[in-house]
Amino acid sequence: KDGEFVSVVGSNGSGKTSMLNIICGSIPVESGQILIDGHSISDVTLKSLRSQMGVMTQDTFLFTGTVRENICYGRGKATEEEMIAAAKAVNAHGFIMKMEKGYDTQISEHSRQLSIGQSQLLAFARTILSDPRILILDEATSSIDTHTERMVQEGIEAMIKGRTSFIIAHRLSTIRNADRIFYI
Repeated sequence: KDGEFVSVVGSNGSGKTSMLNIICGSIPVESGQILIDGHSISDVTLKSLRSQMGVMTQDTFLFTGTVRENICYGRGKATEEEMIAAAKAVNAHGFIMKMEKGYDTQISEHSRQLSIGQSQLLAFARTILSDPRILILDEATSSIDTHTERMVQEGIEAMIKGRTSFIIAHRLSTIRNADRIFYI
């Protein structure tokens, strides 16, 4: 349902990620149908479908460029205030400001100046800034330690409010407020 927070849990290999890949159009629907706002995802363009979604997986990808460019990717016309608000929402602003040039610090895909957790927080900020109607998080906190996860949990809770959200997670703290939990 619109605005519902659905968690998908199950053992490794049970099909959790495959199910979400079907929803976001990465795997074609072979039978039945998936409807969004009454429209079958098979009847809309992939571009249209994905423009409504924010997808974050356990594999974080950063681009060569500045921290600013990485957060604003996909929403290049974001204001400075919106970008900083997104970073603050996931508790990334503090470590960004400690970097050599703050938001203008150059980073790369395999940047050694960022921990895995920090890279993931930048990806969270990017997802928040994209302001998607449908949010899909697939083990998105898997590379974050439990201390950092506690910090980002508030950001996740703020991010899912008013959005249709699908979250795959192994940690109960991530899914404790789900409207529905599907076990596969």
